Amino acid sequence: MTGCFNLTESKNWCYRSTFGRSGLRSSTTDLKDGTIMHCWVPKTRVESKPNLLLIHGLGANALWQWGDIIRHLTPFFNVYVPDLLFFGGSYTTRPERSDSFQAQCLMRLMEANSVQRLSLVGLSYGGFVGYSMAVQHKEMVERVVLCCSGVSMEEKDLKEGLFPVALEEAVNILVPQTPDRLKELLGFTLSKPAMVAWLPSCLLIDFIDAMCRDHVEERRELIIAIAKGRKLSDLPRISQPALLVWGERDQIFPLELAHRLKKHLGDNAELVVIKNTGHALNVEKVKDFYSVLKSFLIELKPPAFAGSPYPTSRNKS
Repeated sequence: MTGCFNLTESKNWCYRSTFGRSGLRSSTTDLKDGTIMHCWVPKTRVESKPNLLLIHGLGANALWQWGDIIRHLTPFFNVYVPDLLFFGGSYTTRPERSDSFQAQCLMRLMEANSVQRLSLVGLSYGGFVGYSMAVQHKEMVERVVLCCSGVSMEEKDLKEGLFPVALEEAVNILVPQTPDRLKELLGFTLSKPAMVAWLPSCLLIDFIDAMCRDHVEERRELIIAIAKGRKLSDLPRISQPALLVWGERDQIFPLELAHRLKKHLGDNAELVVIKNTGHALNVEKVKDFYSVLKSFLIELKPPAFAGSPYPTSRNKS
């Protein structure tokens, strides 16, 4: 729109440049079943480095959700950053919408890139996908980080008022098509929603046009599929060391779900709560977020067993 700075295009350019300077390149893989997967992969893979898979959540593509932290991780890992199905350059003609199917596609993508062992970090919806990968491929997935990911939710939670809005309303907010809906989404994901009140509609429309217009119905179906028939008693316990990272003020997946998942996984998992932040901790508290990832993935500190010094919360500003 005229008279309004194209922030989305500028940020896209910046993030692409950041990924390129961090040693990654854009790659597209045809899985030969009607599924195309786009992924940022190492320009040159270093065999002595471990592999790390970063799985984004709903709202935007992989560039936007990992752009602020990617440069901190590539010195230590061969990093792979895919677009999930119906985001960025990834899509399928197949009818499956489950997180299990997303996980299968990511695993096939990793196999196509000759990745045999990896650790993973999943943001929000990406955590559902990452958890499913860890369940389905125990021999391949080494360590698991789930960030503000309500894997422990149950379908009945929607009826019992755990979430601030009903499912139908949540779908419309999580796949925003108007500036007001996008403001609602930002209000739920950020700990200080007043920060978005000043944003002009032209900037919001620009973001929606770039990030939210494609595959609208498919994305809505992904959200609906998350909760359908979900029960904690049916959730397999993963055997890999797991780190749960949560924003203290998360409104999308309330902190109660973090404690529920920690209890479900037992001593195999550690819960770290980052103070004074909401669902978008990867945006609001980048330094704290990286510090937590570094402890678990680079320094290889174990989950909290008796006497472990590993932190259970972070309180940095």
